[in-house]
Amino acid sequence: QVQLVESGGGLVQAGGSLRLSCVASGSISTVNTMGWYRQGPGKQRELVATIFAGSNTNYADSVKGRFTISRDDAKNTVFLQMNSLKPEDTAVYFCNANVRPYGGYVNDYWGQGTQVTVSS
Repeated sequence: QVQLVESGGGLVQAGGSLRLSCVASGSISTVNTMGWYRQGPGKQRELVATIFAGSNTNYADSVKGRFTISRDDAKNTVFLQMNSLKPEDTAVYFCNANVRPYGGYVNDYWGQGTQVTVSS
């Protein structure tokens, strides 16, 4: 029906950068809010950043000034540019999208996650 696929994770040294991408595909009528969450080792999943349909954004305090979320509505894609990475940013990063499928109801969808590891 609707699938989210993330890419761009990997291993990087502290101070480095990574760019995550997430593509929503399937029987999509409308993509509303899109966002990134993360779950570090032994931690609960937490919000990283969201971007609304009008392109307003919201960030966790821990990433403000370092991470930038953006979207390409023509491609149903959301990006997360991560700069000045810290070891505490190490986590599995999940993409989330609020989507109305054709002939269906609005629902939240999740990607499978992509690992980001920041070495000190």
